[in-house]
Formats: sequence, C-alpha cells, structure tokens
Amino acid sequence: MVRPRAFDEEKALQAAMELFWEKGYEATSLSDLTSKMGIQRPSLYSAYGDKKELFEAALRKYNQFHSSYIRAKLQSGTSVKEAFRSLFEGIVAEGYEEGPNRGCFCLNVMVELAPHDAKFEVLTREHQMYLAAIFQETIERGMRSGELRNDGNAKKLAQTLVVSMIGLTVLMKSRPDRAFAENSAATILALLQ
Repeated sequence: MVRPRAFDEEKALQAAMELFWEKGYEATSLSDLTSKMGIQRPSLYSAYGDKKELFEAALRKYNQFHSSYIRAKLQSGTSVKEAFRSLFEGIVAEGYEEGPNRGCFCLNVMVELAPHDAKFEVLTREHQMYLAAIFQETIERGMRSGELRNDGNAKKLAQTLVVSMIGLTVLMKSRPDRAFAENSAATILALLQ
C-alpha cells in the first residue's frame, strides 16, 4: 500500500516555482529547493523526479497561472484598448515596485535554457503562441465591436503585441528611465487603432 504524501504537493511546487523564478535553474541547488519546499530529497525525487523535471513542472504551473492572468486582465474591461493599456502600463508599474524585479518566469527560461534545451524551447514557444491567441481573441472582439479598425490582420497584430510585451518585460528588469518605459508602452499601444 502506498503511503500518502506527508506534504502538500501543490504548496511545495509553488515554493519551488518561486525559488526558480527568483534564482533561475542553474543557480538553484537541491538544498535550496528542499529547504524552501520544506521536504527531504527522497520526497522531492519521489513526487517530482529530478531537478529538471521539477523545474519543468514549475514552469508549466507558472505558464498556466500567467496565461489565466493575461486572459482575465484582457477580459476584465469593456474596452479592448483600456484592457491592453492596463496590461502594458501594469508591466511598467511593476518594474518600479520595491523589491527584486523577477520579470516573467517564462521569459527568464527563454533566455537561460531555451537556447540550449529543446524541451524548454518548445515550452516557452508554446506559451508565446498561447498568449498570441489570447491577444488575437481580444483584438477580434475589438474589431467586432467597432472599437478597433477591422481592416487589419488580428493575428499579426497579436503576435507583434506579444513580442512587444516580451521586450518591455525584459527591459523593465533593468529599471530604465521611467519616461523611456512609459513612452515605449504608449507607442506599443498606438498600434491598436
């Protein structure tokens, strides 16, 4: 008979995700993980596999959370333009909050592991494409309502906005001059006509 786990797997995975998000894959040791997760190494291996499998599970958890957050943010307002404005201005505002600026976990993985690991290349690309689909749905909603011009290509605009969001998110890790970041966000938002 298999004994039930003596710890909350979701809570432990959340702790691992936060640690990986803060430190990255390479800089996070197994000791860091077991300490943060509140478990012993055998429990980690039994529940999640090795460090790389745990990292993959943490990334998948983050991507699910992030895509749900983006979808909710873009569906929250009655105005498509206002929803996108809130999203992009929120990225800028978060960049100036007190404390460490972790950026986007998926983007961090895109930079750290995707160039060297095919699995993480695919996982980060899938997330980008999923975000582009959410953006496209939102743009099409704006086109149907008449808020946005209906003579453009919603898919290409969505992809451009995702690339712009990625760039802005990476830029904010260095806390650039605030006017520079705000002007960049305003120019990106001007694409929504």
